[in-house]
Amino acid sequence: MAKQKRYIFNQLTQNFEVLETSKSRKVLRFLLVMLALLGVAFLFAVLLFTFFKSPKEKSQARELEYMKLQYEILNDRLDNIEILLTDMEQRDNDLYRVMFEADPIPRQVRRSGFSDADRYAGLYGYINSNQVVSAARKLDVISSQLYHQSVSYDTLFAMARNKSDMLAHIPAIFPLKETEIKYISSYFGYRPDPIYKVEKLHTGIDFSAQMGTEAYATGDGVVSDVEKGHWGYGNMVTIDHGYGYKTRYAHLQKAAVRKGQRMKRGQLIGFIGNTGKTTGVHLHYEVLKNDVPINPINFFYNDLTPDEYEQILEQSTLPTQTMD
Repeated sequence: MAKQKRYIFNQLTQNFEVLETSKSRKVLRFLLVMLALLGVAFLFAVLLFTFFKSPKEKSQARELEYMKLQYEILNDRLDNIEILLTDMEQRDNDLYRVMFEADPIPRQVRRSGFSDADRYAGLYGYINSNQVVSAARKLDVISSQLYHQSVSYDTLFAMARNKSDMLAHIPAIFPLKETEIKYISSYFGYRPDPIYKVEKLHTGIDFSAQMGTEAYATGDGVVSDVEKGHWGYGNMVTIDHGYGYKTRYAHLQKAAVRKGQRMKRGQLIGFIGNTGKTTGVHLHYEVLKNDVPINPINFFYNDLTPDEYEQILEQSTLPTQTMD
């Protein structure tokens, strides 16, 4: 089909003439059409990528959601591990270290070894930084807990190897051959002083017995002192058992050991008397831990049944008169 011609009326010639379009106008018209098409295409692309995702984007979105889910599961598992380690720490401090008389490890020490200041700086600045930092921080805390728990177990293992020696040295029996409770005449605690008639701390337990009754070491150790006197504790033997423990045997008629002598549990140390500040024949027996007197009742477990132990605990609360 032939291209139709366009005409225009020329007023000068009073004739219709063929309208000729210049090349520049044709080029301009072509550019305008192309620009309009590009604009429509761009608008279409924006709408397409805004409201519709490509297969690759859909795949990446699924992977991202999966990773988020895995981080949540990981954090939950780390929380459970922290709870388990905290329980282990509690049993370590409150049970195992108490049994071996070791100081507990403070919580801040168990979680030491790292700082939040710059450690996680490189992990921030991303959409999911909080999840990554949370997991990294928990792993660091758990690593610190595991390290200190391992060190603690190594220490306790070394203590356990010496446990038999420790048990042999700690006072654990009556200082008399007869272990009946009836021989206890006064207990540890505040009691009326028989001389000064005022309430004073009685730092040991009194055992009433006949003059010359034998007294025995309550644990292995070394005689650290043998004293003779006419006042206070009178004739007294002190045994250093190690591990911070000492025992005193006061108001003796005479000692049967010398200073520096090694002792075994149940070995004779002297004979009961009434030397020093006393109102009658008896043995004043003390247990000291780090040079502080503690209740000897807690150290008769080798000689007493549970019922007998409950009985002396009850009797120890009753008012009595000391003999020294």
